[in-house]
Amino acid sequence: MTHCKTHAFRLKPGLDLKKEILQYVKEKQIKAGWISTCVGSLTQYNIRFANQPEGNSGSGHFEIVSLTGTVSVNGSHIHISISDSTGKTIGGHLLDSNMVYTTAEIVIQSSDDFVFKREKDGTTEWEELQVEESK
Repeated sequence: MTHCKTHAFRLKPGLDLKKEILQYVKEKQIKAGWISTCVGSLTQYNIRFANQPEGNSGSGHFEIVSLTGTVSVNGSHIHISISDSTGKTIGGHLLDSNMVYTTAEIVIQSSDDFVFKREKDGTTEWEELQVEESK
């Protein structure tokens, strides 16, 4: 039976969304976690769209409408969706330099039953999620 722990925290204005999440994961030594939910807003985004080598960025006021991914001290993979003042929504791979506007309210769940790692396994050119059972 999997034993889950819930982590809840808030990021304040001006903080970098990805850097702060990864710092939290490091501080709490999360070895197998996943983002349960996140709501908030950004003044600047930096997102890499599907199959593109570089990120796209912009500034203004954006709502975080979803944040999802796997997190671990061994590597994380996070996607974000944001909407602008007209409701136009874009999303992709979360990069550094996504700056919190008013808040980012984040809930991460984790399990000590597993260890998440990111390694090349020959199926793609990328380091992909490898799931191991804890010993």
